Amino acid sequence: MAENNYHEEEVLGKAYDARLMRRLLTYVRPYKLPIVVAILVLIAGATLELLLPVMIQIGIDKYVMAKDMNGVGKIALVYAGILLAAFFLSYVQMYITMFIGQKVQYDIRMQIFTHLQKLHLAFFDRNPVGRLVTRVTNDVNVLDELFSSGLVSVFGDIITLFGIIIALLYYNWLLALITFAVLPILIFATALFRRKVRNIYREVRTRLARLNAFTQEHITGMTIIQLFTREKAIFGKFTDINRDLREVNLKSIYYYAVFFPAVEIISSVSLALLLYYGGFQIAAGALTFGELVAFIQLVQRFYNPIRDLSEKYNILQASMASSERIFKLLDTKPEIISPTDGSRPVDIRGKIEFDRVTFAYNGGDNVLKDVSFTVSPGEKVAIVGATGAGKTSLISLLFRFYDYQQGAIRMDGVEIKDMPVEILRRQLGLVLQDVFIFSGDYAGNIRLGNKDISDAELSEALKKVNLHEFVFQSEGGLKAEVKERGATLSTGQKQLLSFARALAFNPRILVLDEATSSVDTATEKMIQKALDNLLENRTAIIIAHRLSTIEKADKIIVLHHGELREMGKHHELLEQKGIYYRLYQMQFKQDELKAVV
Repeated sequence: MAENNYHEEEVLGKAYDARLMRRLLTYVRPYKLPIVVAILVLIAGATLELLLPVMIQIGIDKYVMAKDMNGVGKIALVYAGILLAAFFLSYVQMYITMFIGQKVQYDIRMQIFTHLQKLHLAFFDRNPVGRLVTRVTNDVNVLDELFSSGLVSVFGDIITLFGIIIALLYYNWLLALITFAVLPILIFATALFRRKVRNIYREVRTRLARLNAFTQEHITGMTIIQLFTREKAIFGKFTDINRDLREVNLKSIYYYAVFFPAVEIISSVSLALLLYYGGFQIAAGALTFGELVAFIQLVQRFYNPIRDLSEKYNILQASMASSERIFKLLDTKPEIISPTDGSRPVDIRGKIEFDRVTFAYNGGDNVLKDVSFTVSPGEKVAIVGATGAGKTSLISLLFRFYDYQQGAIRMDGVEIKDMPVEILRRQLGLVLQDVFIFSGDYAGNIRLGNKDISDAELSEALKKVNLHEFVFQSEGGLKAEVKERGATLSTGQKQLLSFARALAFNPRILVLDEATSSVDTATEKMIQKALDNLLENRTAIIIAHRLSTIEKADKIIVLHHGELREMGKHHELLEQKGIYYRLYQMQFKQDELKAVV
């Protein structure tokens, strides 16, 4: 179960992929000027850093050795000025790079979310919500590290490294070669560290993804866990997964704890060799004491960018893995394509035609088979059938949540595949059995961001569904707070709110997908009473399990195993004594039994 949610995290790919990097760099192109400024500032700062050992050398050789205290004071002021200037440049460089990182992070998140809104519903059927949220949050955060603290800093480290090498060779090429003698050991230690950390990083990502998937799934299902008192068992599983993550993180800590002291030891050995040979050169008059001190300072600075580049390796590796997953999502093509120059009905009246429609999910067995019927403008048509008969699939095709494989669906004579999706859905209103309520307020939940709908229209919609009094009794009225998923609302109130939402958009065609099947009898009567007014002069398609709610429908369509088996008015279908008759008799007996109980 959890494995399906984290298997993508296991594949890290290469630590550096030029193809992915080129694509990532397209996000920083709009910010070329700030990047250039950041690099120039960084170079200036690195140059000032290299001047500090020079100031020390001058101070020692020219003033300290000559016991010139005024000169020492002056060189100290110059040293402090360089420090302050370096601090200011470091602040400017850090601010610019962080600014670029946040801008790029914002742009990528906007692109991902915009793309997600364009994807077909079948994509969301196949991809867990937790994984998609990870793409928008965690993976983008990783890229933020690359752009804000990685990309420019790497340039800075490389520039600093070459600057120090040139300075070392300039001061004393023999001592520089002695310093570089330990580099093969350092390179070997760094390569070994990178290989070990790479494997550990893969394990951390795998176990972290497993923990995320497990946590999300079981918090979502907390009602079932508590209902069946499985808290102890689930806690045991969580403990095991959490322990695995802790152990692998401890491994990474071990390698870091070994590598960085190893670099310190190598640098200390290098320093010892410098002091030994430097002492001989001072005695021979080939080197001044100030030059040796400056040289040692440069050597100590020499190892800082090496350590930093080793840390940047992890950021680079994580960025490559995250960018690959992000680009895989962005490269997913929507299956439902809205024609940019599509047709639209000249006069939208609400006529719907299903013409020999056949449909299957993901290439499986057909859930709708050669279905044909017509809904005339203003007609109230009910669709009934046992669970799995294809009722909801029929509605999903009408809204173009999915595309049918054979046949045609037309609205006022125009095939819906030839219509822009936004124009098609603007004519349709849908009330589902499972109502989704957003956190916010009542106005936001009805208006859904459409500023063209006024408060007066919201109020009118609430009156028509008999929810006006309840909403305006709340403190704040339309602005009263609504909890996430409508936690403080009853099932009936959620249904009524979804009715108001559909009415506020004033669709030409209203679809009710078992909208009253999960409410109590009193609420159902309230909704049913409002329906007569709501559906007036409006084409309506009503899917219902409770057959008593659709007895007045102009036409009843009976689906069975994806096929249209019967069609007619309520009394006509009862007289046929077919599938509809059996469904009605079965439900009638159930209602009688409930009444007795």
